Amino acid sequence: MVKDINNCVRVRGTKVHNLKSLDVDIPRDKIVAFTGISGSGKSSLAFGTLYAEAQHRYLDSVSPYARRLIDQIEQPEVESIEGLPPAVGLHQQRGTPSIRSSVGSITTLFNSVRMLFSRAGDYPEGQGIIYADAFSPNTPQGACEHCDGIGKVFDVDESTLVPDKSLSIREGAIAAWPGAWQGKNLVRVLLSLDIDVDVPWHEIPKTIRDWILYTDEAPQVGVYRNYNLKQTQQALSEGEPTSYKGTFVSARRHVLDTFKSSQKEKAKQKITPFLSISTCPVCEGKKLKKASLSVKIAEMDIVTFSRLSLGKVDQCMSDLLDAVANENSEKAKVITRIASDIRSRLAPIINLGLGYLSLERSTTTISPGELQRLRLATQIKSTLFGVVYVMDEPSAGLHPKDVESLLEALKALVNSGNSVFVVEHNPRVIQFSDWVVDVGPKAGINGGELVYSGPPSELQNQSSSLTAKFMQRGLHIKNKEVRCPTGFLKLRNVHKNNLKGVDCDIPLGVMVTVTGVSGSGKSSLVSQALVGLVKRHLKRDFKQPREGDTKLLTAQRLLDSEPMESVKGTIENAGSNVERLVVVNQSPIGRTPRSNLATYTGLFDAVRKLFAATADAKARRFDAGHFSFNVAKGRCPHCEGVGFVSVELLFMPSVYSPCPECGGKRYKDKILEVKYKGLSIADVLSKSVSDARDIFVGESAVMRALDALESVGLGYITLGQPATELSGGEAQRIKLATELKRAESSNTLYVLDEPTTGLHLSDTSLLLTHLNRLVEKGNSVIMVEHNMHVAANSDYIIDVGPNAGGQGGQIVCSGTPNQVFNNEKSATAPFLRQAKR
Repeated sequence: MVKDINNCVRVRGTKVHNLKSLDVDIPRDKIVAFTGISGSGKSSLAFGTLYAEAQHRYLDSVSPYARRLIDQIEQPEVESIEGLPPAVGLHQQRGTPSIRSSVGSITTLFNSVRMLFSRAGDYPEGQGIIYADAFSPNTPQGACEHCDGIGKVFDVDESTLVPDKSLSIREGAIAAWPGAWQGKNLVRVLLSLDIDVDVPWHEIPKTIRDWILYTDEAPQVGVYRNYNLKQTQQALSEGEPTSYKGTFVSARRHVLDTFKSSQKEKAKQKITPFLSISTCPVCEGKKLKKASLSVKIAEMDIVTFSRLSLGKVDQCMSDLLDAVANENSEKAKVITRIASDIRSRLAPIINLGLGYLSLERSTTTISPGELQRLRLATQIKSTLFGVVYVMDEPSAGLHPKDVESLLEALKALVNSGNSVFVVEHNPRVIQFSDWVVDVGPKAGINGGELVYSGPPSELQNQSSSLTAKFMQRGLHIKNKEVRCPTGFLKLRNVHKNNLKGVDCDIPLGVMVTVTGVSGSGKSSLVSQALVGLVKRHLKRDFKQPREGDTKLLTAQRLLDSEPMESVKGTIENAGSNVERLVVVNQSPIGRTPRSNLATYTGLFDAVRKLFAATADAKARRFDAGHFSFNVAKGRCPHCEGVGFVSVELLFMPSVYSPCPECGGKRYKDKILEVKYKGLSIADVLSKSVSDARDIFVGESAVMRALDALESVGLGYITLGQPATELSGGEAQRIKLATELKRAESSNTLYVLDEPTTGLHLSDTSLLLTHLNRLVEKGNSVIMVEHNMHVAANSDYIIDVGPNAGGQGGQIVCSGTPNQVFNNEKSATAPFLRQAKR
């Protein structure tokens, strides 16, 4: 235990999530690593207990009115916590994604840059001063009026709106129009406007076709049901009463209005294929008004300047300071003050290995690890004193070469009089820490206990600690032979981000790891270029996807943040070598509590059928739908199957409590009376994956999913755990498990983006075993990874670099791990050699 009890945080009796009334003393003014396998309870201790309690203590000092405006996390169930300083939480969650959020905005660097352009920029002769707000695309003063400061415009064209010009309007020529009653209404309106809807589209005069597709007019006219043009004309001439009044909406207006304002995801997905996205012709994608773009610093407008890497921005500021060093003008004073401030803000960001990012880089395109390190850099600049920083795996997404810079930053926080608590799996970070709190010994109900609390040097003596076990021996796959590629996908002349005309041969039939320092171009090569080119190949050549794949490919295309045409390059040898593409990333599996592990994997369908097949269910005439909490006939009517209700409190934030009618079980009482092996459907949803395997022995449809989830280290998660409570790493592994349980298949290309994020080395070993199984079935696996143990146990490595940003984007070397070990140009090679020892 901690020797100096006066300088520690004393936790007694915490029962957050799976923690079993845990007691622990944690030293302050130190780097403390919270370790344990996935689901052991380490995050429940660090974030759910310590950070949550610190936040609540702070909020107690805030007025109730102000408190209700602040997002709060649940108050922890703990007997007592003493010696807890104020806390700053640095999570990996990015919050609500926004294309308007950028590196410059979240670091507040843009504020200084805009002031620099406003006060010290070179203006065209005769132009008055422009205030700082006018250099932002997020303000009315600065935003380009044509694209509203987005830089892109959305529009439609006839070729996609009307794919088959031989059809008549009544036959559905205008594919973009809504279906059902709305579509029929528009047809009737056109008849009342004297337009024939029963002739082929191409026979309608062009002026009328253009009006139907593009007009912003919305005439209201009386319409008749079930009439053709002649009948409509006759009825109108005779003054026959109309059935009702209908309003016309053009195809373009329907598509753009649905995209802009519809809250229904299905409606947006339906119209997305009809949208075309292009660069704004007025601002040429720069988002700002022309007056703002006319002001220059170092002969660059603010957008060109914002596209520089942060490293080059720092150099530019240094050059500006040198240029005015001997001047005493007002402009020189402004430059000296603002440029010095920008450099001081940039220093910790560059030291954390993020100098390759640009100010304008959207936060939707950077990894959670990069986002967390940007926030860390901002905290370092703030020079707070006497707080505890709670961080969620800050080394995530970091190449081993960059981890040392991170450790120096953490040490600097401690040297400034702060405490640093990190939830970590990285052995280097754990060894560097001053203290280790190991939680476990296993996950879920088999975890939640204090395994070890003390200096890292003594952790190895704990026989019950899986962390100690893997820290000592590392990760090795026994008796694994390096497989030879069955062929190569040849990417040629690829252009994407910092990839400039790159050629790369990607082996098939093996497990490939793409390595390189942070920002070297790994994700550009794999997640963007490779995926984009393969999708283009599948869309063009693969006419009849296997059952279920059409939905998969369409969903991926709809979720893409940019069209695959943005990738420049070609792909050779795809042919029959790649029949399916599966991209497994860390995006959420659902955005509401109604989506959970059981529904996403499909195992809940099989479970509901088992309940419906019981004698009791048949006697009551219950079908599988009665056992869904999303269907009215089975779910609790009070909470509508959510399981909890919101309680509004005046001057305080709303709180959520279990539904008073169903007690949080989601179902009507009569549904819960039906039992399968003595358990209700709600009981089953409360079981962990591991426990559920004992219940459904012999039920192959359920067991395939449960075995796959267990195999990727998710045995601790309950079947009904809402998607909103899952981490990015857990979501990624659920997607992988869903794919693992599919029927046998081959010629599938699996693309994974840092699949070991959030994984303990013991879980990483499980993951590798099952990725190898996919390869043995005739598939190909390629993943971007910083975990050197994973790379060393792959069949093939492609190392990108040699450095980040403009100094990267090249294939440094490729080959088997043994071949890459010995490459002197590779920044990865030394760490690979260490991992293989």
